[in-house]
Amino acid sequence: MTAGKTAHATILRSEALKKYILETTVYPREHELLKELTKASFDKYKVASFMGLPQDEAQFLSMFLKIMNAKKTLEIGVFTGYSLLTTALALPEDGKIIAIDPDREAYEVGLPYIKKAGVEHKIDFIKSEALPVLEKLLFEEKEGTFDFVFIDADKENYLKYHELVLKLVKVGGVIGYDNTLWHGTVALSEDDPMPEGLRELRGSVMKVNSFLPTDPRVEIAQLSIGDGLTLCRRLY
Repeated sequence: MTAGKTAHATILRSEALKKYILETTVYPREHELLKELTKASFDKYKVASFMGLPQDEAQFLSMFLKIMNAKKTLEIGVFTGYSLLTTALALPEDGKIIAIDPDREAYEVGLPYIKKAGVEHKIDFIKSEALPVLEKLLFEEKEGTFDFVFIDADKENYLKYHELVLKLVKVGGVIGYDNTLWHGTVALSEDDPMPEGLRELRGSVMKVNSFLPTDPRVEIAQLSIGDGLTLCRRLY
């Protein structure tokens, strides 16, 4: 088999496995309101599969939050709220989420489904860029109070977010960075062809991937789920 045919077969096998996982494990257990939100997001933006949290990753995060008994979380980057609704459904009745995004209009696409699920009371949505809100939270002495932080926002600011959320999450708490495989482009060379939209932020993602393993304040695990999820557990 030639190299080209091998690569093609690998891609097909990868897509087939993804389809198998979704149809066998994810879709049968996916909450009906999450399915409705996915459709509404696509109807509005036509990019739900690119911007929203992949369903298999959401299923993992839901179980992960329950295993760690998370009650208070922080989310940076909301879009239409698929990950936010996933988190709200996973948290206990008295759980709380601070969700930050400058795009209120996108959040309101998902808001009817959040309300219908009966979890709106768990969510404090803040329409803002993230950095000033994070600085305000630290000023208000909320250091070390969050169990889990999920970041799926502007990649060029991931390292700035890291320094702030590492203080906000409790010792033993976890930070999740989404899109750390950046559609597989992190494994390509600079000369390999790739869409310019991906190339533009590829460097920022690679800086994050290079820095996190060197940070002694966390232990990390990078998962090849969705578009790549890196989990960082605060050590001290």
